[in-house]
Amino acid sequence: MMAKLLTPEVFMIVKVVAVFIIVLTMVAVGTWVERRGAAFIQDRVGPNRVALFGKFRIMGLTQPVADGIKFFFKEDVIPANADRILFVLSPIIAFIPATMTFAAIPFGRPFDVSGVHYFLSILPPATNIGVLYIFAIGSMGVYGIIIGSWSSNNKWSILGGMRASAQVISYELAMTMAVVGVVLSTGSLQMDKIVSAQTGLWNVIPQILGALVFYVSMFAETNRLPFDFAEGESEIIGYHTEYGSMKFSMFALAEYANMVTASGLFVTLYLGGWHFPWLDQFIWGSILAFLLKIAVVLWTFVWVRWTLPRFRYDQLMRLGWKVMIPLSLLNMVVVAIFLAYRG
Repeated sequence: MMAKLLTPEVFMIVKVVAVFIIVLTMVAVGTWVERRGAAFIQDRVGPNRVALFGKFRIMGLTQPVADGIKFFFKEDVIPANADRILFVLSPIIAFIPATMTFAAIPFGRPFDVSGVHYFLSILPPATNIGVLYIFAIGSMGVYGIIIGSWSSNNKWSILGGMRASAQVISYELAMTMAVVGVVLSTGSLQMDKIVSAQTGLWNVIPQILGALVFYVSMFAETNRLPFDFAEGESEIIGYHTEYGSMKFSMFALAEYANMVTASGLFVTLYLGGWHFPWLDQFIWGSILAFLLKIAVVLWTFVWVRWTLPRFRYDQLMRLGWKVMIPLSLLNMVVVAIFLAYRG
């Protein structure tokens, strides 16, 4: 009966809806955790003390709701000389790749029902372009930033968009080369095989250098402090200077969606994916283990943001080209030599 109801087509729809809901839920929770984390780390009078109607303290849960309502009712202004079509499309272009990238990430152990094999990822695990798909789709997010800055017809926005594109390209190289070490040790581009190869020992231990490069590059790829030059609050340059209302909120949602996806990718490549002692023996346990790992990585985004100061732009580029890329090359060479010696 279960096999008849859970056809491959129905299960695919369920997975797509579930992944979309999970990503959006973690985005909403992430905005709340960001506020709570800032208030906790820097002792701010913020969501850790705010009360509904000044009386009911419910951990600041009403603050994100209030912000959402404000975004809906704020005036939506489009500059007179802007390219209206691209101006409207750019927040959507920035948001969609973040959710599409999650399609290749396995978020739980596969299972069988009445002889039918089911896998917990949207893309089939046999797809031998899993890693390539993630980087190909993920790199498209920068187009939303560039198009948004250019279509605004604001020279300061264009400067912010150009700096963002240079930043993303620099750290994307380091991130990609760091992942080459994982692909070499696994011998496959398939995400499920990368997870299976970490059954006993997670990649973060033998490839600590590659994990460090990938982790640092995540902050630059998602425009998070200390690398948030594309939208630095202390600067007049920002690619979304001309945006307001729900269009502005879409850029914020895209940032948090990128954080969720980057965290899921880091967990999959270096922290064993859905593997965890005892929990991964069960379907729901493996999903829970995967989500808990993502939550831990997401918390480090908040922790770093409210702990470290922002870099200068020249420091950012120097770190990317003269430190991160050489370290990723070193990691790739070390892994290749080890595999050749072992073989």
